[in-house]
Amino acid sequence: VQLQASGGGLVQAGGSVRLSCAASGRTFNTYGMGWFRQAPGKEREFVATITWRGGVTDYADSVKGRFTISRDIAKNTVYLQMNSLKPEDTAVYSCAAGSYGTRWYEYSDWGQGTQVTVSS
Repeated sequence: VQLQASGGGLVQAGGSVRLSCAASGRTFNTYGMGWFRQAPGKEREFVATITWRGGVTDYADSVKGRFTISRDIAKNTVYLQMNSLKPEDTAVYSCAAGSYGTRWYEYSDWGQGTQVTVSS
């Protein structure tokens, strides 16, 4: 499975960005997908996750109410809508497949990261 993330960029505080992560390769069949982020000098942290069939979601407390994860099964794509962005959201965001969990090692497939920079 190949995961291709896109949609990052530079945005002002309070703005919005939508990330996409498209899966390709062998027939895509996963229990869930997630987004993680890593800021310079910090550990990778969980952002959001979604079950592929049921669409059940879970979020880190730091993004709850501001970020929304969703998926389009027909397009094999997961999205992360990020609103009310803060400078502390600045990080490289990576998508992952294979689990519905909050720990990075629960996921088997990873996409390349996409940089999101929030200016104050």
